[in-house]
Amino acid sequence: MTSLNNSLIIAPQWIGDAVMTEPLLRRLHARGERLTVGALPWVAPVYRAMPQVAEVIDFPFAHGGLQWAARRSIAASIRGQFDKAYVLPNSLKSALLPFLARIPQRIGYLGETRIGLLTHRLKNPANKPPMVAFYSALSGEGGLEADRPELTIGAAEIASTLNQLGLKRDGYVVFAPGAEFGPAKRWPAAHFSELAAKLALPVVLLGSSKEAALCDEIAAPVNAAQAGKCLNLAGKTSLPQALALIAASHATVSNDSGLMHVAAALGVPQVAIFGSSSPLHTPPLSAKAAVLWLKNDPAYQPPLDCAPCFQRDCPLGHTRCLNDITAERVLQALA
Repeated sequence: MTSLNNSLIIAPQWIGDAVMTEPLLRRLHARGERLTVGALPWVAPVYRAMPQVAEVIDFPFAHGGLQWAARRSIAASIRGQFDKAYVLPNSLKSALLPFLARIPQRIGYLGETRIGLLTHRLKNPANKPPMVAFYSALSGEGGLEADRPELTIGAAEIASTLNQLGLKRDGYVVFAPGAEFGPAKRWPAAHFSELAAKLALPVVLLGSSKEAALCDEIAAPVNAAQAGKCLNLAGKTSLPQALALIAASHATVSNDSGLMHVAAALGVPQVAIFGSSSPLHTPPLSAKAAVLWLKNDPAYQPPLDCAPCFQRDCPLGHTRCLNDITAERVLQALA
C-alpha cells in the first residue's frame, strides 16, 4: 500500500447521478480520504469540477457487456494503490474491478446480489429515496438531509469558452430541452419556442448530438421571426464547455435531466420542469431553483392521479403533466 486513506470511487454512468454523488465525495475528503474517481469519459468532466477529487481515471468501457479483459487490465494496474473502494452503481459489473484489484474494503449497496464482490454492503432501499441521500449513506454518517451538490468551474475556463463562442457572462439563457429517458420527461418543443420568443435575452440550446434536431425544431421558428435569437449548440460543445456555459448563464430552463442537476450544483437560477418523474426523488438541490410539477399543484384540475408514472412515454397518451405547463408560467417562474 502506497499510503493510507487512498480511496477509489467507481462512478455512475449518468451525468445527473454523477452530480448527486458530490456530497458523498465531500464527506470522504473531509475525513482525510484521498479520492481517485474511475468514470466513463462522458461523465469524467463532472468529477474534474469537484475540488475534493485528486485524480480522475477515464474508464475505456462501453455500454453493455462485461469487457472482462479491460477490467482485468485496469485492476492489475491499480493493485496495491487503494485501501477502500466505493462502488456507486448497483450493477454486478461495476463491482468487478475493485474485486479484481484486491482492494481490501469494497463498499456499496447489495445491488445485483454482489455478496462475494463487496466486503461492506448496504441493503437496497425499499422505495425510491432522494438520490443524494442514497449515495451519501455510503459514507456511514448521518445528517444526509443537509447535503447539497456543488460544482466549481474556474474563471479562466469560463472566459475561454465565452470568448470562443462570442458570448457574454449573464447575457443569455440556457435551454436544455432533452431528456435521455424519453418523451414523457420532455416539455414540448413548441412550448420552448414560445418561451424563447418571449425572453428579452438570447437563448443558447445545449444537449447531445442526439438532441440537435430537437433543438433545431425549437430554434427555427424563433429565429425566423427574431434573427439570431437562438443559438443551437447541441452536439457542438464538449461537456466541460457546456458546464462553463451553464455557469455563466443568466438562467437555465430544463427538463429533469443531467444538465438540470449541473445548473443546481453551479448555483445558477433555474426552472426545472417535471413530467413523468418526481422532484421528491431527483430534485434540483438549489435555493435558486424553481420546480414546476403539476402533480403537487392544488389549483390544477383535474388532479394528475397518474403522476409520477416513471414511464418513457405517457401510458394514457395525453402527457398532460407537461403539455399543460405553459410558456407563460415558466416565464413567471424565471422572473
